Amino acid sequence: MSEKRSPARGDGQHVLVVVEDAETTELLATTMELAGYRVSAVSTGAEAMVRLVEHRFDLVVLDVTLPDLQGLSRGSRFTPADRPPVLFLTAYQNLGRLVPELGAGREDYVTKPFRIAEVLARAEVLLRDHGPVREGPSYGDLILDDDTCQAWRGQREIDLTPAEYRLLRHLLVNAERVLSKEQICRHVWGEGRADNAIEKLVSRLRHKVDREGPALIHTRRGFGYWLGH
Repeated sequence: MSEKRSPARGDGQHVLVVVEDAETTELLATTMELAGYRVSAVSTGAEAMVRLVEHRFDLVVLDVTLPDLQGLSRGSRFTPADRPPVLFLTAYQNLGRLVPELGAGREDYVTKPFRIAEVLARAEVLLRDHGPVREGPSYGDLILDDDTCQAWRGQREIDLTPAEYRLLRHLLVNAERVLSKEQICRHVWGEGRADNAIEKLVSRLRHKVDREGPALIHTRRGFGYWLGH
């Protein structure tokens, strides 16, 4: 497995800010982006749950006063390894009972009104201690781990055969470039195969990768296949 890196502040980690107040959201998003993070922001627990299912986040900054906070309890569908660490914005001290499904043992908090410097400092510690160990080629929310030959689309692990993994990786590292059937054959099998063998392999892979979310694998008739938005 890849070793964890200790990310410096501003290493491009993806942060989900879940805050109802627009001014607070703007303050957090702007400051964290200036510090080098990628930031997505939503204002409800329901929206946050959708984002967490569809995308991989390295950290969640969560206001515990959200009226629909219980909507996040569906986070129990994630395995512990999939749950991003959570930084709570709260006036409460008893955090053990706050959305335990999201981050038991992987959480911290700052009290409101907060100092933005403290938010950045605690976020950095959470990311350093609980940062993701998956590293490898990626495109959007599609991530590969070459050490284990595993793939994820957002939080969803994709079960692939060796041939499917080789094809997906070849498409990913050549993202937005059309690959011919001949190029795919040479890379996946090392020899020529009938067109229908390639078509069946691409069809199976497309069904697994694009089962949820926007399609990433596309056909350009008469030319080949490509991966992109």
